[in-house]
Amino acid sequence: MPARYTSRPGTRRLPDVERSNPASTALTLGLEPGTTRRARVLVVDDNASFRETLLELLQAGDLDVVGEAESGADALDQVRIADPDVVLMDVRMPGMDGIEATRLLKEAHPSLGVVALSGHEDHSIVREMLVAGASGYVLKDSDGDEILKAVVRAAAGGGLLSPAVTPSVIEELTDALDRERRRTRELEEAQAALVESATRRHELIARLSHELRTPVTVILGMAQTIAKGWASEEQEQELLDNIVESARDLVRLVERFELTTEAGLTEMVSVAEIAREVAEGEPRVRVEADPDLPTASLNPSVARRILGELVDNAGRFSPADSPIDVRIEPGQRRIEVRVVDRGPGIEPIFRERIFTPLEQLEDLNVRVHQGAGLGLSLARAAARGMDGDVTLERSGPDGSTFLWTIVLES
Repeated sequence: MPARYTSRPGTRRLPDVERSNPASTALTLGLEPGTTRRARVLVVDDNASFRETLLELLQAGDLDVVGEAESGADALDQVRIADPDVVLMDVRMPGMDGIEATRLLKEAHPSLGVVALSGHEDHSIVREMLVAGASGYVLKDSDGDEILKAVVRAAAGGGLLSPAVTPSVIEELTDALDRERRRTRELEEAQAALVESATRRHELIARLSHELRTPVTVILGMAQTIAKGWASEEQEQELLDNIVESARDLVRLVERFELTTEAGLTEMVSVAEIAREVAEGEPRVRVEADPDLPTASLNPSVARRILGELVDNAGRFSPADSPIDVRIEPGQRRIEVRVVDRGPGIEPIFRERIFTPLEQLEDLNVRVHQGAGLGLSLARAAARGMDGDVTLERSGPDGSTFLWTIVLES
């Protein structure tokens, strides 16, 4: 049987404890009934006097002290030599501290129990020690019974926290659980966004495929008719005109995708002049502009496309003989451009959806208004790319008003 450690004179004594029955300690360790092997303990503390006090306490509790160490590095060597069941580990030591020593010991000896012994209640220290692998944490000014219980429980594969540090550990665990729940929700939302994005990509492919196929099919069919000589001279000219118009449709579709890529290249322009350019050749479009409008910092080609998309949308969803008004007036540090149509209006539940890419309030197979469902979405994205916005200001049975806001430079 290994020699017992005895305390040196003048060492600080912890509170007296009742001497444990060896058989009960053995049962606590989970050994076979009838065996009396006591838990083997290694004491690690850089304070020799306090270390001696711990030796006396452990021996009084009928535990088998198999060694002592004064540093984390020394503890690594002593564990290899003494093969303890539990290491009673000081946390703050010069050189290798108890946190690092515990981490290395648990890596090399996963079944080894480690009880942290510290004068600190700092929850960050408690957390670091538990993360390193300690199964218990008690304060140095704890009752002797509490230290013995922590050692015995660690030897049996359990753990014990000092009542003084338990609230901080519970708070830390609660915070960690809340963080994990938030992270789980964020991951779920990210997953849902990815699924939505994938769905949108499939819809985009379907919509663009349809929009591209229509003019391409028309061009191919008319070109084949001309090539085979099936058309008269007059019909050939009409077919050629149709081919040109279909090709223009393709160009317009490509231009829509170019909107957002050019928004950052700006210059000072007249919004009223841009509106008049868009209205040119469109007899339905009427432009009303305040004569004292300031110039605005915009990309002129992108601005024309934004207003063109709004006018095009108004034309598609209002009677063919109804006017489309473009009203431009100054606001507070901004210019407000309103496009007013005489269409049937938009239901409230759809008023934000119309700005979603590919969103049309008609299914692909039954719709009567042509287009890829991209215009309003691209117009908004381009306007926001120049620090403005496109919104639906009002809508009713007598028509809708879309508002393009242009922020003025200070």
